[in-house]
Amino acid sequence: MEFMPHKYQQYCIDKVLELENIGLFLDMGLGKTSISLMAIKELKYYRFEVQKVLVIAPKKVAEGTWQAEKDKWDQTKNLRISTVLGSEKQRIKALYQKADIYIINRENVVWLVDYFQNDWPFDMVVCDEFSSFKNHKSKRFKALASVKPHIRRLVGLTGTPSPNGLGDLWSQLYLLDEGERLGERYTGFRERYFDPGQRSGYVVYNYEVKPGSEESILNKISDICVSMKADDYLDLPDMIENEIAVILDAKSEKAYNDLEKKMVLEMDNGEIIDAVSAAALSNKLLQLSNGAIYDENHNWHEIHKAKIETLLELLEGLNGKPALIFYNFQHDRDRILKALEKSDHRIRVLKDVKDQEDWNKGEIDILLTHPASSAYGLNLQEGGNHVIWFGLTWNYELYTQANKRLHRQGQKEKVIVHHLVTKGSRDEDVMEALKRKEGVQEYVLESLKARIDKYRKEAK
Repeated sequence: MEFMPHKYQQYCIDKVLELENIGLFLDMGLGKTSISLMAIKELKYYRFEVQKVLVIAPKKVAEGTWQAEKDKWDQTKNLRISTVLGSEKQRIKALYQKADIYIINRENVVWLVDYFQNDWPFDMVVCDEFSSFKNHKSKRFKALASVKPHIRRLVGLTGTPSPNGLGDLWSQLYLLDEGERLGERYTGFRERYFDPGQRSGYVVYNYEVKPGSEESILNKISDICVSMKADDYLDLPDMIENEIAVILDAKSEKAYNDLEKKMVLEMDNGEIIDAVSAAALSNKLLQLSNGAIYDENHNWHEIHKAKIETLLELLEGLNGKPALIFYNFQHDRDRILKALEKSDHRIRVLKDVKDQEDWNKGEIDILLTHPASSAYGLNLQEGGNHVIWFGLTWNYELYTQANKRLHRQGQKEKVIVHHLVTKGSRDEDVMEALKRKEGVQEYVLESLKARIDKYRKEAK
């Protein structure tokens, strides 16, 4: 099939050809992979400007998404791809295969840089899901930044460049221009554009954007970053959000409340709750909301079946329509599989490209997956239009990206996103945070402190 680019896609291809370093901040479904492939083909075989191209991607994307997209189009199907995954021996072998594009998962970036050291061979690098490098303290960012002087062209692809705020942009822009636009040091960038927010003594928990900073930052990076939203370019079916209340019976509610109260009050020892401890407790409370909890030996114990029972009722109501189910904890997955083992549903846990292909062929009724392993790059829109969040996540970036696995170009039906929300539980706080879309970390603390105040009053 011949690739006939939309006008916005051709504009992006031209920009990649024009600029040696560019960030394509394109919403999910706008075709970032195909845009990149077309530009790579042009640069390598018609302009002779690049020799070896490296693609850094999430593991699931590295396994098959680029390969499938390449094979789809007449213009790119002859490009040779070497997938640098597996054991160290397998990765090294793949690096020395003759290919046009080498694809590695982001977890192995540090290994790759250490392996080549001063003999870096890739003159073009494409970072698929560029926001994976948003943390300027991460090893993967530092490793890639160390070889940036040897990279002639770098393309950053993402639909969510700043999922946690404008502070996420610095490291990504540094990889593009080595500090030319937003400064060579993150501390300088923060001092210029942000004010300290919540703090305890010398510890600052968050920073707030100074008035006018957003416009200033966007103006500085606009010459090397292209930003587009799907709503402006695609005629997608609607995405409908459906919140389903999970009601605990009296016995289960008491068990949940007793455990939550005990854990919350144990934490409330007069010390200030910080982000780390808040996250740890929130993790436990979300397990409880789902119906089970891990002990110190990582064995799980079921507290209630309410969410499992609600899931079964929802699946029955779908009348055989396929459903993509996102779980949060392994015991969620195990309990769901056990509850469905005697059903007639064709059930699969998403593990590899074959599962993706079978889902899109209509050969799977229920596809289970964790959002962290499937939120990026996978095209699942042909297999169904129902998303079920069994276990909720605080991570707004993962949440939106995961929903876009179905709500993307090629989807022919309205996408319905079902959220199973246990009433009176931490689930309700997560849903509120997701609706706010930003300031999630701050809200984790605020909502937890509200629960502490509640139990303090009850204890008096």
